[in-house]
Amino acid sequence: MRRREFLGVLGGAAAAWPVAVRAQERVRRVGVLMGSDDPEGQARIAAIRQGLAQLGWIDGGNVRIDTRFTEGNVGLARKYATELVALAPDVILASGGAQLGPLLQATRTVPIVFAIVPDPVGSGFVKSLARPGGNATGFMQFEYSLAAKWLELLKEIAPGVTRAAVLWDPALAAGIGQFAVIQSVAPSLGVELTPVNQRDPGEIEHDVAAFARSGNGGMIATASSLGARHRALTIALAARHKLPTVHVDRAHVVEGGLISYGVDFVDQFRSAAVYVDRILKGAKPADLPVQAPTRYRLAINLKAAKELGLTVPPTLLARADEVIE
Repeated sequence: MRRREFLGVLGGAAAAWPVAVRAQERVRRVGVLMGSDDPEGQARIAAIRQGLAQLGWIDGGNVRIDTRFTEGNVGLARKYATELVALAPDVILASGGAQLGPLLQATRTVPIVFAIVPDPVGSGFVKSLARPGGNATGFMQFEYSLAAKWLELLKEIAPGVTRAAVLWDPALAAGIGQFAVIQSVAPSLGVELTPVNQRDPGEIEHDVAAFARSGNGGMIATASSLGARHRALTIALAARHKLPTVHVDRAHVVEGGLISYGVDFVDQFRSAAVYVDRILKGAKPADLPVQAPTRYRLAINLKAAKELGLTVPPTLLARADEVIE
C-alpha cells in the first residue's frame, strides 16, 4: 500500500474511533415508581427528566427511564416494584413511602433514591438521616413540626373554628406522628380534634358528614398516599359541608382546595435527580445523607374562600407564595 493511501485509511479509522467508543458506552437504566399518573405526577416525571438532562443524562440517549404508576394500589405497588428490580436498573427513584416500602421488600442491593417520604427513619426505611446505612436515601417530605402549622393556619384563615376533623392514615408511622403533633397544639388553640381514617372513601364520606352536623368545624388533610389518592373526595366534601380545610400540597388548592402549606414536590424531584446522578457516577446511597426540606410554600384559593364565606386576612395573603383568584 502506498504511503498516501495508508495515511488515508489511518485517518478514516481515527475519525471513526469516537463513534465506536460511543457505540460501546453502556446505556444506564433508571427505574421510577410513582403514585398517580395525573398532571401533578407528570410534572414530577418532567422534573426528573429535566434535572437529569441538565446533568448530562438524556432519556433515550445515554440513559433509559422506565416508569410505573401504582395509582395508590398496594398490589400494583408490589407488582411494579418487583418488575422494576427485574430490569436490573442502576438506580430506582421512588415517590413516597407507599412506593418505597415495596421496593425495599423487593431489593436490598439496587440503589434507591426516594422523594416526599414523611418519616424515613420511623418507617424503618433508613437507619438515620445522616447515615442511611442501606441501599436507600433521598428527601423527606417534611419535619413533624410542620403539622402544628396546619392547625395554626386553619385558625388563622377561619378564626371561628373550634372543631377540626383530621384526615389521617393510622397504619403509618408518619400518620401517627402528624396526628400527635396536631393533638399537642390543639388545646392551646382551643380546638377539639376528631380523627377520620383515610383508608376507605365511604368511611371518609360518612365520618365527615357526621362531623359536619355540628357547627364551627374545619378539616386538616394530613400527608399520606391515601390522602393524595382521595384528594378529589376531600375537596368535594369540604365544599359540600362548608368546612375550611388545610391541605399539604398546592395541587389540592389548584383543584379547588382552600389553603395548603408544604414542600414544593416538583422541585424536590429535581433535587432527587442530583442524587440519581451521583449514584450513576459511583456514589453509594449509604454515604448520601437524607435531606430535610429547607423551604415550604403557602398557597391560597380565594375562590374557595369566597364560597366558604371567609375573608382571608391581609397578613396571610402577604405571606402566600401563590394566590389563586
